[in-house]
Amino acid sequence: MKYLLALDQGTTSSRAIVFDGDGRIRAQAQKELHQSYPQPGWVEHDPQEIWREQLAVAQEALAGAGLKARDIAALGITNQRETTLLWERASGQPVHPAIVWQDRRTAAACANWKADGAELLVREKTGLVLDPYFSASKLAWLLDHVPAARERARRGELAFGTVDSWLAWNLSGGRLHVTDVTNASRTLLFDIHRGDWDEELLALFGIPREVLPRVVRSSAHLGETAPGLFDGPITLGGIAGDQQAALFGQACHSEGMAKNTYGTGCFLLMHTGKRPVASKNGLITTCAAQSGMDLEYALEGSVFIGGAVVQWLRDGLGLIRQAADIEPLAASVADAGGVVFVPAFAGLGAPHWNPHARGALVGLTRGSTAAHIARAALESIAFQSAELVLAMQADCGWPPAELRVDGGAAANGLLMQFQADLLGVPVVRPHILETTALGAAYLAGLAAGVWKNREEIAAHWAHEHTFAPRLPRPAAEARMAQWQRAVCCALTFAE
Repeated sequence: MKYLLALDQGTTSSRAIVFDGDGRIRAQAQKELHQSYPQPGWVEHDPQEIWREQLAVAQEALAGAGLKARDIAALGITNQRETTLLWERASGQPVHPAIVWQDRRTAAACANWKADGAELLVREKTGLVLDPYFSASKLAWLLDHVPAARERARRGELAFGTVDSWLAWNLSGGRLHVTDVTNASRTLLFDIHRGDWDEELLALFGIPREVLPRVVRSSAHLGETAPGLFDGPITLGGIAGDQQAALFGQACHSEGMAKNTYGTGCFLLMHTGKRPVASKNGLITTCAAQSGMDLEYALEGSVFIGGAVVQWLRDGLGLIRQAADIEPLAASVADAGGVVFVPAFAGLGAPHWNPHARGALVGLTRGSTAAHIARAALESIAFQSAELVLAMQADCGWPPAELRVDGGAAANGLLMQFQADLLGVPVVRPHILETTALGAAYLAGLAAGVWKNREEIAAHWAHEHTFAPRLPRPAAEARMAQWQRAVCCALTFAE
C-alpha cells in the first residue's frame, strides 16, 4: 500500500499526518507555534521556526508510522493563508518575520486605497474586499519598511510567498518558488477569472512581478524533496490553502455543498462550481482547489476569532486550565444568562469587515458567572458562523442542505448542537476531523494516481454524528437578533 504525507502548517501549530490509501490516519505529530505580538494589532511568526518545526513533525510522523520515503506516494501541503513572507533567493534567509493573516498594521493603508476608489477594481478582479487580512498590503509594507527591499525585489533578489511557497522552497532546496491557485487567490494580486497575476493590481499595490511565485494547480506533480531531509526523495504533489483543502477533504466537490472549519478562526465555504458568485452580503469569492484543468470557485466567510476565544479564556483570563475544560464549564449552566460575547479582538471579518471593532461582553448582571461567560464565548463561535450561512443564503438564494464541520472545536458537542439550532439545518461531523490535512493528502494522491478521481475520494467520506436542530425557528431568530444588538455595541465602540 502507498501512503500520503500531509503537512498542515497552521496559525498556532505545525502538524504532519500520514494517511493510507483509504484515507485513514496511520501516524501524526504536532508542535505548537510561537506567536509574537510586537505592537497592538500586530501578529508575527518566525519563518525559520515554521520550517524547522514542520520538517521535524514530518520526520516524526514518518517514524511513527514506521515508513520510509519510498513508501510515500506523494506529499501534500496545506497552510495558513494570507500570512506573508519575504526572503532572499540566494541564501533562503527571511528578511523579516512573517506577517500573520490576523495582523492589522496595514488598516490605514487599506483605508487610503479605498478612499482613492480602488475597492471596486479589487472586488471585480479578485473577488475579495480591500482589507488588511489579505497579503498584498502586508507585502507592500515589507517592501517599504525593510531596508532596500523594494530595490532588491525589482532586481529579482527577493522572493515573496505565503506559507505554502515557503515550505515548497525549503522542501525542494530552493528549486521551487510556487503557489497554487487557492493561495494566490488570497493575495489581492490574482485575477480569479483569468487565473493569473494581474498587472493593474500589481501597480496599485506597488508590487514588482519579479518577487512573485509561479502559480500551479492544487493537484500536480511539482518536484521532489531535496536530499538530506528524508531518507530519500518524496514527490510534492499537492498544495492548497487550509480552508480550500478542508472543503476538498470534506468531499464538498459540487455546487451548493458547504463546510465550516472551527480552528483559530472559523471559515465557512460553499462550493459554487465553475461559476464565481459575486457576493452582495459581505462574503468573498475565492478559488476552490483545482484538481483538473478548469478553475472552480467558492463563496467564503471568514471569522477572525473562533477557537482562539477559548485560548483567551485559558491564557488571558485563566477561567480554564486547558481548552477541553470549556465544554463542562459552559454546560454547567442552562444558558448564557443573557450574556453575549463578541470576540472582535482583531476586528470583525465577514460580513462586517471592520478592522477597528474590538471585543464586547454585554448583558452582564451581578448573577453572571464564569460559566455564563464560557457559554457566551462558545456561543459566539456559532453566532458568527450563522451570520455567514445567512449571507450565503442571500447571495445564492438557497441554504445548504447540511453543514459539514471539522477542526478542533467541532469535537465540542455543545457548540455543534447550538450551531444546528441557530441554522435550522443538520450539522454533520465526519469520522476524521483532520479534513484540512486529509484534503492535502487527497490532492497529492490524485496527482500520484493513488485515487483516480474525486468520486473515488468522496466514497471514503463518512459521518460520525449528525446534530439535528432542536430550537424552534422563532427562538433561533430571537437569539440572532440579540447577537446583532451586541455586534452593534462593538461597532459603535469602534467609532
